[in-house]
Amino acid sequence: MSKNAIVIALDGPSASGKGTCGRYLARKLGFRFVDTGAMYRTLTWHCLRTGVDITDPARVLATIRNWGAELKVEEGDVRLLVEGYHPAAEIRSDEISNTVAKVSPIAGVRVWMVRTQRECLAFGDLVMDGRDIGTHVFPETPFKFFLTASDEVRARRRKAEGSKDNTAERDRRDASRTVAPLEPARDAVLVDNSHESPTVTAEFMLAHFQSRRQVLGL
Repeated sequence: MSKNAIVIALDGPSASGKGTCGRYLARKLGFRFVDTGAMYRTLTWHCLRTGVDITDPARVLATIRNWGAELKVEEGDVRLLVEGYHPAAEIRSDEISNTVAKVSPIAGVRVWMVRTQRECLAFGDLVMDGRDIGTHVFPETPFKFFLTASDEVRARRRKAEGSKDNTAERDRRDASRTVAPLEPARDAVLVDNSHESPTVTAEFMLAHFQSRRQVLGL
């Protein structure tokens, strides 16, 4: 990681508030926000729309080698576009939510994604939201948070969003996978926001970041 770059790693399970809090932090600090889960969803969407069998790792890997993907900053977010298009609405469907876990564990996919996510440094300081940012993508960053909330609260949040995907099952699969499982980095600050608003949670993380940044002289 460039000595001039700052990365805030924000990991956690589904509906833990990563996206809302991450964007809040990024806007407050003037950083770029990166939703890495959206990148895996975009690949899943692309495979499904082009008829690629997502249960066949070789087919998925053949696709990811040449699928016209590029990084671009839009509205303060670093996004992964496919042939110039960002499928913002499409990747939030229940179909994608329920199938992305078939694509994300593929070792070659994760290698490509980690490399691409690290390339986001070209856009400046980052708040990066995902499931393995502090453990695999930017393990060297001194700014790591792991957000969580109770299963009941997270299920309620997903229902309020109109989603019918099985959040608990998807998180269980991600936590038990062999490659880059969902788990907090050893030096991550654990934040349970079951009973806190996104603003209160984000302000807590902002204060912690600013304090640590001052201590480190960054």
